[in-house]
Amino acid sequence: MNAKLAVGVLLALALMTLDHRSGHLESARAALSVVVYPIQYLVNFPVKASAWVKDSLRTRGALLNQNARLREQNLLLRTQSQKFAALRAENTRLRELLESSLEKGERVLVADLLAVELEPSAHQVVLNKGSKQGVYMGQPVVDAHGIMGQVIHVGPFSSTGLLITDVSHAPPVQVNRNGVRAIAAGTGILDQLLLSYVSVNADIRKGDLLVSSGLGGRFPGGYPVGEVTKVVTNPGESFAKVLATPSARVAEAREVLLVWPKGLPSDLAQHARFPSVAAR
Repeated sequence: MNAKLAVGVLLALALMTLDHRSGHLESARAALSVVVYPIQYLVNFPVKASAWVKDSLRTRGALLNQNARLREQNLLLRTQSQKFAALRAENTRLRELLESSLEKGERVLVADLLAVELEPSAHQVVLNKGSKQGVYMGQPVVDAHGIMGQVIHVGPFSSTGLLITDVSHAPPVQVNRNGVRAIAAGTGILDQLLLSYVSVNADIRKGDLLVSSGLGGRFPGGYPVGEVTKVVTNPGESFAKVLATPSARVAEAREVLLVWPKGLPSDLAQHARFPSVAAR
């Protein structure tokens, strides 16, 4: 048995030496590799498949985590963008407010709206400034576009303003083009004023700008009040029906200006404390 094993080993060595030197078995080896390759592939497939699944799961988990982080960042950036947009809009409104009044040289105080009541029978707003800031009864309230109303109640830290569209509000106005005077009465409608006591012969037209006349000393003269939108005259009637749209953005305002007019009447001045600078 040992002799046969030895002979086999010697024969194998001889064949290996012969193949190494002459390459007679190369074709046989090539043919054998072709036959053996599918077997090797099938043997290695579970290992490669397992590695591929692990890499895929690892990659999918990483992508899911990355997508979650990106969604959070996107939500945060969108929220910040909205906040910045709101701040820009607020800064624009405040700049318009201050510029609209500082050109006239009036002392002013910016106030925020805390509440708005727009019932047909009552158009009022609650402001976050009161007697502690010098607010007084009858004080004019304006926005960047014109007269908005006046203060009708004052508390220590807040006050109530009556809007120009309220049915009980009726400031004296005049046509900016020619000085024709009238009374701009509120109608209980946000976009409508009614001009009282306008003669049918008065020179007033659609598109005319109405400004405060300054009569009565309640409102400073020259502030925009509204724009004439309709003039109706009927034969036999002494007065024309004139409608106007308020200049102030009554339904949109978030901040307003409390104004201390120049030459404040004595009956109002004794209750008013003037701010040293325009403040918020």
